[in-house]
Amino acid sequence: MDLTLPLTEETVRQYAAQLGRHERHFQDILERLGPPPLWGREPGFPTLVLIVLEQQVSLASARAAYNRLLEICPSLTPVAFLGLGDQALRQAGFSRQKTGYCRGLAQAIIDGQLDLQSMIGKDDETVRRELISVKGIGGWTADIYLLMVLRRPDIWPVQDRALAVAVQRLWAMAEAPSPAELAQIGEAWRPYRAVAARLLWHHYLNNGRSLSGRT
Repeated sequence: MDLTLPLTEETVRQYAAQLGRHERHFQDILERLGPPPLWGREPGFPTLVLIVLEQQVSLASARAAYNRLLEICPSLTPVAFLGLGDQALRQAGFSRQKTGYCRGLAQAIIDGQLDLQSMIGKDDETVRRELISVKGIGGWTADIYLLMVLRRPDIWPVQDRALAVAVQRLWAMAEAPSPAELAQIGEAWRPYRAVAARLLWHHYLNNGRSLSGRT
């Protein structure tokens, strides 16, 4: 299996069904909710800015800040972003820390340190290594870019809080699993761990919660 080939709505349904045949909790999710969404995102700088905004906050809060950013910067390129002042970004909802992260990201792209377009054909670990070389992009942000933008089939974001809570509740665990424990749990679902993650988010979002992640 070529793990650089992006998932599609069809392959998500296909792999979810395979997972359901081996894991009753996944089968229960499929029977209750149907297959999970693809949750695909467009590649490029704007999407990576949005993912940075999503670090440690709700998706709704991050989306609101991102929409305000687009109001003042409709053509969101690295050069255009660097032209925005501190006050404009603060009013859009950027913290000082995330302002610094996104400016560093923009500069890394301009300088050629980070080439998002070239990542399409690279293996997962190479992409992750290139992304986390930029300050403010940690394992969670890199994994979400791989999972939702490049749509790689075997990405398992072990630092994702919603994923851990979904596993805790479905498996009736006393506490949410740690990243190390979540990594071990996910081994059973290779090479479709990104589809397993979508199934678990599908369950989580339909039980009255909103997603938030880490860095």
